[in-house]
Amino acid sequence: MESVRKAFGEKVVLESVSLEIRDGETLAIIGASGSGKSVLLKTLVRLLVPDGGRITVDGQDVLALEREALYALRRHVGYVFQFAALFDSMTVFDNVAMGLRRSGAMGEAEIRDRVLESLRRVEMSGYEDRLPSQISGGQRKRVGLARAIATGPKYLLYDEPTSGLDPVTTAVVDELILRMAKELAVTSVVVTHDMKSAYRIAQRIAMLHRGRIRFTGTPDEIRKSNDDVVRGFIEGRPDLGQEAA
Repeated sequence: MESVRKAFGEKVVLESVSLEIRDGETLAIIGASGSGKSVLLKTLVRLLVPDGGRITVDGQDVLALEREALYALRRHVGYVFQFAALFDSMTVFDNVAMGLRRSGAMGEAEIRDRVLESLRRVEMSGYEDRLPSQISGGQRKRVGLARAIATGPKYLLYDEPTSGLDPVTTAVVDELILRMAKELAVTSVVVTHDMKSAYRIAQRIAMLHRGRIRFTGTPDEIRKSNDDVVRGFIEGRPDLGQEAA
């Protein structure tokens, strides 16, 4: 991302955001509520169109891609939504199979094998015939992850994957994120406000503040940061952030 800008009316959410995401890494994006983390994630694959700047993925100018080329790029991306975004009227199996059926590249027998394998990877085997209302919040998150990996993506984008979960379930989801990165060799971008999760899963952490990237570095580097805004966020001390804002 190079100097990416996004505003909604008069409210500027992203202001000159520049960020490099390295192949094979897990990058956590942190920041206060309303700082634009989810907006940033959606601009990466043009689910939201920035007002300015440049986004390049695998050498392709994302903002210049024609419709078919953009869809081809998105087929390499798995998106895990904040609240799983499962369809209540569809079974777990059909939710996971949805993207595979839409692509039209597989027969039903192959789709079934892929769905069951994806559910196995997220420890949800045996739940394929249940409806989302019949499983817990943490299990719905896992199904959302299974749907994201079913298409065999090169990239996984997570929007607050542990939001609303208890500490034990959060640790389970974090472990799944680590496992997917290792087993599938994907590049992962994880939007989170949970510093424990960020420290646990990320090789690098980027902090978004007032529409700009305030900090980028390893978990160890962010712990040692002398920036009051960064320290105020990671230590839960708003007085520090206010002093330096």
